Order: sequence, then structure tokens, then C-alpha cells
Amino acid sequence: MYENENFGGIKEGGNAMGAFALGMIAGAVTALLLAPASGSETRRKLGQVAQNVGSKAKEGFDASRQFVNDQKDRFTGAVEEGKQTYRKESSTTSSTL
Repeated sequence: MYENENFGGIKEGGNAMGAFALGMIAGAVTALLLAPASGSETRRKLGQVAQNVGSKAKEGFDASRQFVNDQKDRFTGAVEEGKQTYRKESSTTSSTL
């Protein structure tokens, strides 16, 4: 039943989003390196790109952490619900015997 689930599109969407982000970063770095600017200006721009990449990476990490915590909560809830159902069914079965 769960073999075809991809956790809300994270599997396929994450790959496409990662590829897009890498392409965007590569394009930005290439543009900076090929643009006519002084060395100090180029270093400043690369520093800004690095900060932006760091921000995006942190956002991605935070989103991943939230996703894992949400899945953990769902799993814990499902296990607890299963335990309660088992106890209920066990008590019903033993009382009918």
C-alpha cells in the first residue's frame, strides 16, 4: 500500500528542486566570473552569492528537519493508535471466550 507513496512529492520534487538550485548557482557563479569587474568587486559579489546559497541551504535543512519531525509524529500516532486498537480487540476477544 505504501510502496508508491513519495512523502508528499518530496522525492521527485526534491530532486528537481535540487537540480534547479545547482543550475542557478552555477549560472550565477559563471556570470560573476565572466562579467567585467575588478577583483574586489567580483569577490564581494561571490561573497553575496555564498551567503545566499548558505541561506537557501539552511532553509532547505530546516524544511527537511520539519518534514522528518512531521513524519515521526505521524508514525508515532499510528503506532499508538494500533496499540489501542489491539488492546480493544484483545479485550473484546478475551471477554467473549
